[in-house]
Amino acid sequence: MDYQALLERIADDVAPLVGSGTPAEYIPALAAVDPHRFGMAVADLDGKVYGTGDWEHPFSTQSVTKVFALALALSLGGDELWERVGREPSGNPFNSLVQLEYENGIPRNPFINAGALVVTDRLQTLTGDASSELLEFLRAESGNEELAFDSDVAASESEHGDRNAALAHFMASYGTIANPVPTLLDHYFWQCSIEMSCADLARAVRFLASHGVRADGSRLLTVSESKQINAVMMTCGTYDAAGEFAYRVGLPGKSGVGGGIVAVVPGRCTLCVWSPGLDGQGNSVAGVAALDRFTTLTGLSVF
Repeated sequence: MDYQALLERIADDVAPLVGSGTPAEYIPALAAVDPHRFGMAVADLDGKVYGTGDWEHPFSTQSVTKVFALALALSLGGDELWERVGREPSGNPFNSLVQLEYENGIPRNPFINAGALVVTDRLQTLTGDASSELLEFLRAESGNEELAFDSDVAASESEHGDRNAALAHFMASYGTIANPVPTLLDHYFWQCSIEMSCADLARAVRFLASHGVRADGSRLLTVSESKQINAVMMTCGTYDAAGEFAYRVGLPGKSGVGGGIVAVVPGRCTLCVWSPGLDGQGNSVAGVAALDRFTTLTGLSVF
């Protein structure tokens, strides 16, 4: 398949949508990003990457990192994680407190903020330094040793992180959180601040297309665990728009409010698209449209 020509066609097709939507204004460091940016990359299983637009421009990964934190936590600690977080779609905003109270402090899934805090808490227990462990993993899988945290974004998130703090303290009151809440929040904010490009992310997520095998050929996850993460991405990876994403795109995906989305074609390739303008559910307007065009033009979907 000529991925390069395909990506260039998709970029042309979605160009009218680039700039639509609104960057994440509640995080000042993200609100300042140029909404007219657009990049898209595809990585095959051998690590060859094709791209268009701003595909090598680093951006704030935000919630896209939740996929990698989940994979690390499962690889190091096994199924014990699922005793503290569910695997069901939320149907509510990603930072909802209401659902937590109804469900006794157990988050619906690992990709809403409450669930991601539980995953980071588990990773902190397993490693003693969750954010640094995650960064090193991403450097290895992307092949980019220059990946780094963005201290301005981390500080911005911390300064405006009252809702995440409320979620963490509420879960701690139920015994769902094992580490001190300030420590957990610090690692969570640093985790979300990691900057990567579409090329970096497309490479880094290949283990989910390779049924759990890392870039160096070692096994991170069992085939079953890889399948499970892909399944949760499909049903929960794009906030409370997961049904619409499955309908339009038909691939496991995970979005972030930085405007990035990763997607997986098991056994074939991985994708990342970035455009900062978000819809009302927090997903990139142009990014979703680009992935829709990819599956429509190629027929590559899990359905």
